[in-house]
Amino acid sequence: MTTADHFTKLENMMYSAPFMQWNGARVSISKGGARLTMTVRRDFHHGAGAMHGAMYFLALDNAAFFAVNSLVEDVFVLTTSFTTYIARPVSEGVVTAMGKVVNRNNTQFIAESVLYDDNHREIARANGIFVRSKMSLTEEIGYR
Repeated sequence: MTTADHFTKLENMMYSAPFMQWNGARVSISKGGARLTMTVRRDFHHGAGAMHGAMYFLALDNAAFFAVNSLVEDVFVLTTSFTTYIARPVSEGVVTAMGKVVNRNNTQFIAESVLYDDNHREIARANGIFVRSKMSLTEEIGYR
């Protein structure tokens, strides 16, 4: 399997998840990096008319997660901690999360991600720790 095949299979894995099908996010994966885009919809809003923090987390965590899993070709990685900082609200347009691996050792990966609005303004950022799981990357979890 080539590295490009691994990235395509990871992308397919994301698209096969029902929650990701609902929100319509798209991902592009590279070695140690990932770019996730998502169109903000009204059904993502909280009561004050802006995107709910859960959707910020979704975009940031997925960008960081796929950046890490791009470096791991045999098993699914797990988020063990993730700190999110929301800087400004967004209520429309397309948001883009850019994730990258910033450190790794024998047991864990540290990744960061930044979320931008469609005017290229930073609206949130996050960092997290990820570890290898015991779950193999297989067709059963959408890795195809």
